[in-house]
Amino acid sequence: MSRATCSRRKFVALGGVAAAAALAGCSSQTDSDTSATGSMPVKGDATADDVVNLQIFAANSLEKALPDVESLYTEQTGVTFADTQYKGSGDLVEQMRGGAPVDILITASAGTMDDAAEDGLIDDDTRKDMFTNELVIVRAMGSDVKVDSLEDVASVEGNIAIGEPGAVPAGKYANQALASAGLYSNVEGEDGKYASSIADRVVEADKVGTAAQYVATGDCTIGFVYSSDVYRYDGIEIAYTCPAESHQPIVYPGAVAASSKQAKAAEEFLDFCMTNEDALGVWAEYGFELA
Repeated sequence: MSRATCSRRKFVALGGVAAAAALAGCSSQTDSDTSATGSMPVKGDATADDVVNLQIFAANSLEKALPDVESLYTEQTGVTFADTQYKGSGDLVEQMRGGAPVDILITASAGTMDDAAEDGLIDDDTRKDMFTNELVIVRAMGSDVKVDSLEDVASVEGNIAIGEPGAVPAGKYANQALASAGLYSNVEGEDGKYASSIADRVVEADKVGTAAQYVATGDCTIGFVYSSDVYRYDGIEIAYTCPAESHQPIVYPGAVAASSKQAKAAEEFLDFCMTNEDALGVWAEYGFELA
């Protein structure tokens, strides 16, 4: 490529803002120069420090929707993403405590994000509530199992899938809902006991997706998951939607990790998630509502 012109191929590869920076670099200056405004060097001259590759830790329930949003962002900006980690929110925070490199944390509960904030793992100024969700009881597709109230859970035959409440926010919400029906002893959703009518039938799952799969495969008759999980797993359907007042509000907070070396780029992606029209369409497609 000459110093005076940029090829169409390079412009497309860089895309969006990065393309503008490349055009600035394709001036009569030397190839290693940047523009007077500090634009990124043209492709081929950029160092590893110029490449934006974000590492995200996200709640397991975002496993289907978030990759689509990441792809949109890459197409529009050139920013790429490392192997995004999808696990129970508590497990993600535990990994951060262990020193795992992270740019963005998105959890499925305010409480889990509070834990991360208390440990200094996030930049609290960047924290924002991103999405809301519903807690539902699912059954296998085509099942004749009926659940018309939370009290009905006690009379359902077979096992009940619930996320492990210490690590999976959906499990904590499920226990809160059960507590409202007298089937769990602690209204906070943790460190309590199940009523004798269900105690030996509760199967704890390591993440909400596992709870959904237990129901789809028939290992459990019903399970507590998010409404968004019905969009991402085959073989399950909603039997009952838990009343909003039966559990704490289900909110997904997002924040830039305190240790991020790409904090500005990370915050820009969080803003994109909540403002870009195409991104909002993806969230809606998978059952998430903007907080």
